Amino acid sequence: MDAAKPLHELSIAETGWRLRHAGLTSVALTRHALDRIARLDNVLHTFAVVTAEQALAEAAEADDDFAAGKDHGPLQGIPYALKDLIDVRGLPTRAASRLRDSHVAAKDAAVTVAMRKAGAVLLGKVATYEFGTVGPAFDLPQPPAVNPRAPDHVTGGSSSGSAAAVAADFIRISIGSDSGGSVRSPPCYCGVVGLKPTFALLPLQGIQPLSPSLDHAGIVAASVEDAAICLDVLSPLSRVTENLGAGVQGLRIAYGRNWSAGEADLEMQAALDNAARVLRERGALVEEVRLPDYLLYEKCGTSIILAEGYAVHKRELDASGSSFGRATFENLSSGKYINTNELTSALRAKDELTDMMDRIITPYDALLVANTLAPAPPVAEFRDGKPRWTAMRTFPFNVTGLPALAIPSGISSRGLPLGLQLAARKGGEAMLCRIGHAFETALNLRFPPMPDATASRLG
Repeated sequence: MDAAKPLHELSIAETGWRLRHAGLTSVALTRHALDRIARLDNVLHTFAVVTAEQALAEAAEADDDFAAGKDHGPLQGIPYALKDLIDVRGLPTRAASRLRDSHVAAKDAAVTVAMRKAGAVLLGKVATYEFGTVGPAFDLPQPPAVNPRAPDHVTGGSSSGSAAAVAADFIRISIGSDSGGSVRSPPCYCGVVGLKPTFALLPLQGIQPLSPSLDHAGIVAASVEDAAICLDVLSPLSRVTENLGAGVQGLRIAYGRNWSAGEADLEMQAALDNAARVLRERGALVEEVRLPDYLLYEKCGTSIILAEGYAVHKRELDASGSSFGRATFENLSSGKYINTNELTSALRAKDELTDMMDRIITPYDALLVANTLAPAPPVAEFRDGKPRWTAMRTFPFNVTGLPALAIPSGISSRGLPLGLQLAARKGGEAMLCRIGHAFETALNLRFPPMPDATASRLG
């Protein structure tokens, strides 16, 4: 245990040990996090609201429980955040929208309840793209979050604040949502970990819906181990941490290189190929497989998410269209042009594409593919308000409901994070984290810490 390591660089396991055995209090840990947010978030914009008073009260309660011999598990006393699409009783769920200015949640979301029971300390709600749709946008009530690794670059979305707050070392974990890649592409851009579990493993009650057929709750974390610990709290039957350190010797991993070769940024592709090499060197059997055309999954998922997103927001679009951000309004409104027959065909294709992927992945322990095809683009490219497509390979695992894990794979020559994606059979979260942890340990990637001078330098 490194006694000199700053509190914000400690893993959940290291922090938990100090809380239980080395005199660290959750109140001190929480004050440290709140101080960093106060000093640095004025340019990063990761938090939509900081609940400092409530956080300190929860931290004091955690400390009292420790003193009384009550231990609620590995997240007791650990600060975290929730994407601002997730309800917390008595707090607004604004969803980055003017339409939710006066909204206050009457009850906790199911994941909020689980985190409360675990004794975790909620620091606040983190930024999202409006209603979990498109961005970044500059015509909304708050400015969009920016990338702590390179603040003139975007975070990706829609779990923008979740990834940025973890990358900035404000928190080790954040709970987000994912309908097409929202807890995987921002971690790729920001150099952190994103875990989208199997469809319906985590409850969606109390989370603003976008596309019920594709919506998932997920975890953004500073490391695979941190994500695994959080998933075991949210879904105890998953038992993800049990074999986390078992390595990859003898495992079979499929490499779907055709989803990126010839299209990905050269450094991103090189990092993917290097990941396959590293896993082979650690004893895995990595075999290249040919996956179905990615565009089949994207077309299917796009039809579903637009049609269902329009259905969710139809009343507000008709009554208060001018209150939406422009890009959000255009995105959600486009769903009205997808008729019932097209949606029915897309849902039928979803089943067929799931069967295709199941047949490919079943002989293997995991599938290695690209996450995004390039590092985070500059913020300047989005300031005109026009939608800009950024190439990702995340949609298939919403369409199929398979679990997927986003992990960093390198740093580009421009200092931007590179990343990859692992997927597994349904219920395969433990295997994903086992492989991801082995790769993360072997790579031993270290991003430069964000200096406290960032705020004054950018301000």
